[in-house]
Amino acid sequence: MTGQPSLEQVRLSSAGPVATVTLDRPEQRNPLSAVMLRDLASALRWCKEDSDVRVVVLTGAGRVFCAGADLSSFDGDTSAIDKFRSRDLFVELFVLMAELGKPIVGRINGHALAGGFGLACSCDLLVAVDTATFGTPEINVGIWPMMIQAILSRNVPRKVLLEMEMLGDRWTAAQLHALGVVNRVVPQEQLDTTVDAIAQHLARKSPVAMRLGRDSFYRHQDMGFRAAMHYLHGQFLLVSQTEDSREGIRAFFEKREPDFKGR
Repeated sequence: MTGQPSLEQVRLSSAGPVATVTLDRPEQRNPLSAVMLRDLASALRWCKEDSDVRVVVLTGAGRVFCAGADLSSFDGDTSAIDKFRSRDLFVELFVLMAELGKPIVGRINGHALAGGFGLACSCDLLVAVDTATFGTPEINVGIWPMMIQAILSRNVPRKVLLEMEMLGDRWTAAQLHALGVVNRVVPQEQLDTTVDAIAQHLARKSPVAMRLGRDSFYRHQDMGFRAAMHYLHGQFLLVSQTEDSREGIRAFFEKREPDFKGR
């Protein structure tokens, strides 16, 4: 595996099996500029390809997770066709996150708004500080959250999402936790320990079962019921034939912790 990519607006670090990807423009509330989106994609590709990385933590620098798209970056003196093409960066990033093959834990250290809310919902698990708020305020400036709607509709209950999109109000972390959108809500002083505990717990699982299982989760959701059942039947056969599956079953009967190799 080659060295880490050179990044301008994102920090990438790794410690053992956990890589941390940090949006790093805190003075501007970590906006999703074109550069930021490219950096995020580069960092996540590196995490995907590095076999030592089993879990990714995604977070923001400073007191805000992400305030959304950097409108000035996308909507300057560019042509209409260039503006249209620039949105491909969102598509590329969100598809990459869905196909990463490794769990992504969102460490939501502050507000996650507009595109930042979509970025948060693209993570598999969310741990939010209790002061964080979430929302889709685009309607307030005459826009609609088109680029994140497919993600939000798969994470947020239908009527709740319509209320968020139509009214443009902010919702608290506690409210979204009650709806099952956020997994944990903790005080600031417990954020790092909670995220680390979850990441380390995930890292001890079978990487091959995690990859196959996570992939099947995202792929089957758009299938019809019968097609999904046949697809998942095949995926079960596949995962049950791995070395990790045999090791896990042996460890269960021998009453010990399994030693997963990712094969």
